[in-house]
Amino acid sequence: MFRKGISILLAVLALFFTIISILAVWDIIEIEHIISKTLTTLLIIFISAAVILFIFSVLYKGGDDNIQPPTMN
Repeated sequence: MFRKGISILLAVLALFFTIISILAVWDIIEIEHIISKTLTTLLIIFISAAVILFIFSVLYKGGDDNIQPPTMN
């Protein structure tokens, strides 16, 4: 559930920054250096989310450790 939430958040942020960048390209909004700032922000968010997901997937086990595989007799 945590991974799904992070992936949805990253998708929404990518969509938001894409819309802002397109508006800046078409001169609808006037913000200097918006593309470099948004891409840098998106890269930082992506890297931090990847590190958090790696930590949770490697170090945090969700209680499935107690399940024993069936043995064949």
